[in-house]
Amino acid sequence: MHSTEDPTGAADRGAGPALSWRRPELVLALVVLGLGVFVIVGTADVTAAGSSLGLGPRFFPMIVGSALLLIGLFYAIDVVRGGHGDPEESEDVDTGARADWRTVALVSAIFLAFAALLDLLGWIIAGALLFFGLSVVLGATRRLQAGVIAILLSTGSYLAFVKGLGVTLPAGLLSGVI
Repeated sequence: MHSTEDPTGAADRGAGPALSWRRPELVLALVVLGLGVFVIVGTADVTAAGSSLGLGPRFFPMIVGSALLLIGLFYAIDVVRGGHGDPEESEDVDTGARADWRTVALVSAIFLAFAALLDLLGWIIAGALLFFGLSVVLGATRRLQAGVIAILLSTGSYLAFVKGLGVTLPAGLLSGVI
């Protein structure tokens, strides 16, 4: 006779309607709902004229916020009704592997540095450093190619937003040049 107890607790995660605030699925559903509310509330404060098509700067954020609300709501309903995430079954995924906290810390540091340097350096330079730093930390081996792509991405996104959409991004050190 063998025990039916599962030491990982995986067997009781989807069994029954018992809810626990420690269930990762429910926490994720609530985070998605919260993000939807955050986006919609933040968008409500935006006051700017719309385009000739009637689409203003609030249009797309409202769509994204509404989609987040719907997805979070349906996900929460699914979790409450007993749904749960299935474990990874890919042959390339090691579910027992530990988290790579060094990479998480480096990526976080790169984003914080980007936020701190954005106004000083401007979007093009800070964005290029962001894209290059992330590509290197995430495994890019051809650094010259990564640098060129980072410069093209930051310059292209700057031009698309500033010239194409009329959104103001900080020019920083390149103020007056571009």
